[in-house]
Amino acid sequence: METLQNLLYGLSIANDPINILFCLIGVISGVLIGALPGLGPSAGLAILLPITFGVNPTAGIILLAGIYYGAMYGGSITSILIGVPGDPASVMTTVDGYPLAQSGRPGPALGMAAFASFCGGTASVIAFTFLAPALAKVALSFGPPEYFALMVLGLTTVAGLTDKSPIKAFISTLLGLFIAILGLDLVTGLPRFTFGMMELYDGIDFIVVALGVFGIAEILISMEEEQVPLVCDREQLRWRKLFPNLRDWTVSAWHIVRGTVLGFFIGMLPGAGATIATFLSYGTAKNTAPPHRKELFGKGAIEGIAAPECANNAASVGAFVPLLTLGVPGSASTAVLMGALMMFGLRPGPMLFEKNPDFVWGLIGSMYIGNILLICLVILCIPVFVRILQIPPAILNSVVMAFILVGAYSLSNSMFEVGLTIFFGLLGYVMKKMNYPVPPMVLALVLGNLLETSLRQSLSLSGGSLSIFFTQPIACIIMLCALAAVVWPIIKAIRGNRNGKQITA
Repeated sequence: METLQNLLYGLSIANDPINILFCLIGVISGVLIGALPGLGPSAGLAILLPITFGVNPTAGIILLAGIYYGAMYGGSITSILIGVPGDPASVMTTVDGYPLAQSGRPGPALGMAAFASFCGGTASVIAFTFLAPALAKVALSFGPPEYFALMVLGLTTVAGLTDKSPIKAFISTLLGLFIAILGLDLVTGLPRFTFGMMELYDGIDFIVVALGVFGIAEILISMEEEQVPLVCDREQLRWRKLFPNLRDWTVSAWHIVRGTVLGFFIGMLPGAGATIATFLSYGTAKNTAPPHRKELFGKGAIEGIAAPECANNAASVGAFVPLLTLGVPGSASTAVLMGALMMFGLRPGPMLFEKNPDFVWGLIGSMYIGNILLICLVILCIPVFVRILQIPPAILNSVVMAFILVGAYSLSNSMFEVGLTIFFGLLGYVMKKMNYPVPPMVLALVLGNLLETSLRQSLSLSGGSLSIFFTQPIACIIMLCALAAVVWPIIKAIRGNRNGKQITA
C-alpha cells in the first residue's frame, strides 16, 4: 500500500508541465541519438549532460533518463531500415529487421520494435517499482564464477544463431574471441597481438566492428545486386498496414514476456548491460521457436525483432535498480547518470529513497510517462521512417556510408578507427560471401572481455581449481543450463536421424 502511495506521489511530480516537457525533450533527443551510428546512449548522455547545469535535479535526471531509454529504441530505426545498428544493443534487431523491411514490411518491423520496447520498458518499470530493493540484493550475489557461467551460457547460443554450418559458427566465434583479447593484458600489462601499434593498446571498440560487418559489408553486398527503392503506395502507408497484425502478435507474445524478464535481470548485473541481454534473448527465442518459425530467423522473422527489443528496454530499466538502491552503476550509461546525480548533490544508495523521495519517485513516475510519450512519438513518425526506403539505393548507400565513417571517427577522433571500420567491412563482406555467420563473431566480441576477466578472478579465488564453477549454487545451475543448451540440439538431431531411418525401413 505504501508503495502505491509513493508511486501516486511520483506520478504527481512527473505530471508537472516542466517535467513532462523535459521528458519529451529527452525522449526525442534519445531517439535521434540512438539512430545515429556510432553514438549510442552513453555517448549521447555524456554529450548532453551540460544542458542540465542549473536545472532542477528532478527535471534534469528526468531529461537524462528520457535520453537513455529513447536511445534504446532509436537504434532499431537504422537497424531495420538500412541494416546499420545505431548502437551495440540493436545489433540483433538488424538480423531480422533489415530483411523484413526489404521484403516490403518496414512498417510492421518498426511497429513491433516500438511496441516490444514499450511492453518491456513498462513491465520493467512496474517490477522496479515494487521489487527494486529485493532484486538489488539478488544481483549483488553474482560474483566472478556466476558471471563466467553466464558468459558461457551466452556463448552456447552460438549454435542457435545459424542453421547452416555449426562448424563455421564456432570458427566465427573463435575469431570474435581473438579480436576481444587484442590490446593490453589487464593483469600483466603486456600488449597482446598489437603488432607494435599503440592505437591497439586499448583494444578494438565493439561499435567499430559492428559498423563494419553490418554496415559497410551490407552496402558492398547490395552494390552487387541491382536494387530498386522500395515503392510504397498510399495503400501501403495507411495506418492499418503500418503495424503488426494479429499473427505477428501471436508468434511474438511469449518471446516478449520471456525477453522482458531476461532483459530486466541481466540489466541489473553490473557490467552485463543491454547488449548481452539482447543476444541472450534472441538466441533463446530462436532455440525455442517451432521448427517452421525457426527457419525464418535471419530472413525476416517478426519475433526476431520483438525478442531483442523488449530485452533492450527492460535492461535499460533494470540498470537503474543497482544504481538507485546501492549506488552501483550497471552499465556505461548508468555510470554517466551516476555522475549526474553526484553533480546534483544526490548520493545514490539505500538512503536516497528516504532522504530524497520526491526525486526518486518523481523519476520512477516519469518512466511511465516517458514510455507512453515514446510509443506515441514512434507511431506518429513511422510513415516518415518508411519513406526513407523510397530513396534511390545509390543515394541512400552514399549517405549511410558517410554516417558510418563519421560515426567511426567520432569514437576517438582518429582516422585509425575509420581504417579499422573499413577493414572489418571488408572482413564482413568476405565472411558473408563464404557463408560464415557474422552474429556469432559479434557475440563473442561482446562477451570476450568479461568472460576472460571473470575466469581469471574465479581461478584466483579457487587457487586454480575449476570446481568453483560447480560448487557455487547459482554458477552450477547456469553451467548446467549451458550444458543442456549444447547437448539438447545433439539429442534432437540423433532422434531425428533414428526416426528418419525407421520411416525409410
